[in-house]
Amino acid sequence: MIDLQLSDEHEALVSTLSEWGRKDVLPQIHDLDREHRFNRDFLRQMGELQLLGICIPEEWGGAGMDYVSLGLACEELEYVDTHLRVIMSVHVGLNSMTLWCWGTDQQRKKYLAPQAKGEKIATYGLTEPNAGSDAVGIQTTAVRRGDRYVLNGEKMWISLADVADNFLVIAWTDQEKKKKRDHSGMSAFIVERGFKGFSSFSIKEKWGILAGNTGGFSMQDVEVPVENRVGEEGEGFKVAMFALENGRYTVAAGATGLVRACRDASVAYAQTRRTFGVPIGEHQLVKEMLAQMVSDYDASRLLWLRAGWLKNEGRRNTRETSLAKWFATVASERAAGDAVQIHGANGYSDEYPVGRFYRNCKAAVIYEGSREVHKLMQADYALGYRQDKPRRIELPPYKGSR
Repeated sequence: MIDLQLSDEHEALVSTLSEWGRKDVLPQIHDLDREHRFNRDFLRQMGELQLLGICIPEEWGGAGMDYVSLGLACEELEYVDTHLRVIMSVHVGLNSMTLWCWGTDQQRKKYLAPQAKGEKIATYGLTEPNAGSDAVGIQTTAVRRGDRYVLNGEKMWISLADVADNFLVIAWTDQEKKKKRDHSGMSAFIVERGFKGFSSFSIKEKWGILAGNTGGFSMQDVEVPVENRVGEEGEGFKVAMFALENGRYTVAAGATGLVRACRDASVAYAQTRRTFGVPIGEHQLVKEMLAQMVSDYDASRLLWLRAGWLKNEGRRNTRETSLAKWFATVASERAAGDAVQIHGANGYSDEYPVGRFYRNCKAAVIYEGSREVHKLMQADYALGYRQDKPRRIELPPYKGSR
């Protein structure tokens, strides 16, 4: 049976992150968001808090905490601002957890350990200008020449694109299979920023998650050593989907934190703002919106906690994580819209945080599987059209408390 009681270690983590967010991050967020400015010092502080290797084993430089701890961290970070959770999603969920499970000991020593310690920052490169949910639509190629692969292509909408040191990149290694859209022709690689022919850029036109760094990168005849291939040749799609499953888990937990932020801000405002001679919290339709936030928060939290428990047990959780991601992100969008509504005209002002919540919530409904993708997945599971097949590599169960 799932135990919903947080351990002392969990409680300590939540308390530490809540205090850090309140004292060191929140005072800066308004200005950082307005200026579209990424504060690199947050990365250093997150490294010092052992967040950047939170669930990576201590032997590889991590904190060795469980997967529920990863979810709790993501919830607390997004409660403060979405861009902090995004760091956890790409650095830990998409990249480091994948290297831990799919990488060689050489790769773990060279790349994973420095990432887990916060000495190097990592991200993930699947999405391209013309390929998002359609993963096999990517055009990046990797051609083997002796002991190296030569990569060419462009990735887009990459979090930390202009900040990260290491990139987990998906590319086609079999050009005939590329023509047939056969995903068994894709492979995964570790690409370093310093490799010749690599360049990155930031996206300045986005309207949400403005304190975060988002951009893209280009690879022009980038030579990548064979030993930097992650998994076997032809396993790139499997590696990508494995990474996305862990990334979706962090997104679900983070979106839950955003629902809570909307709820708390709305409750505080509803208790002080007065209309028609009474606090607006006494108006029934305001109560209705607040009640929806309350139920959405509890449901979202229970869904990601179930996925985290399954991860701790070493049990497959593709369906459960998909459901958690879909539900929580849609709930966060609803909560943010209602939070702005409760604030009225003030919700349209940056004097209050709910406008930022509204701008930040939308991206998660799209990336790492849009809500439409997850709806189809859940329907296919229910209809029996989709069944999870055994994978060569699975996420190890948490053994710390066993």
